Amino acid sequence: MLISLEQVFNIEGKEEFFDYSFTPDYSLSDDFILSSPIEFKGTVKNTAGIVTLNGQALFTANVICSRCAEEFSKSFSVNIEHTLVFELQNEDSDEFYLVEDKELDLDALVCEDIILSLPFVFLCKEDCKGICSQCGKNLNEGECGCKKAVDPRMAALLELLD
Repeated sequence: MLISLEQVFNIEGKEEFFDYSFTPDYSLSDDFILSSPIEFKGTVKNTAGIVTLNGQALFTANVICSRCAEEFSKSFSVNIEHTLVFELQNEDSDEFYLVEDKELDLDALVCEDIILSLPFVFLCKEDCKGICSQCGKNLNEGECGCKKAVDPRMAALLELLD
C-alpha cells in the first residue's frame, strides 16, 4: 500500500489510521510460508513536527521445527515503530526511516520489519526432543531403541563396570 504522507508532514497534529490486510507477492523467508494475510493496524502521526509510525502486524505461518523437522502453524505479532523523515542530514543514521517524495510503501516496510523480527530457530514446543542422530526417528513420538553412543574418552571407565 503506497500512502501519501505530505499532509502528515506539513500539518502538525495530523494523524492517519490504517487497518488493512495484504499478502506479499514474494516469500519473506525460506523457513516459513504465510498461511494468512498480514493484518496491519497502526497510525502515522505528526507530533510537534516529528512524524512517527506505530502499529502492529499479525499473521499466521506454517514453519518447520528446527529440532524435529515437523511442520506446524504459529501465530506472530510484530510491533512496528519508526520515526519518518523526508530528508536526512546524517546519511549514516539508522534512527530514522527515509520517506522519499513523502510517499511510503507501507507493505514493504512492514515486511522488512517482519523479516528482521523472525527468530533464528522455530520450535514446535519448548521441550521438543528433536530427532535421533542415528536412525532419524522423531523422539517426540517415543524412544527409538538405538543404543546410545559412548564417548570414547569414557570407554575405559565403562569397561571397568563390565
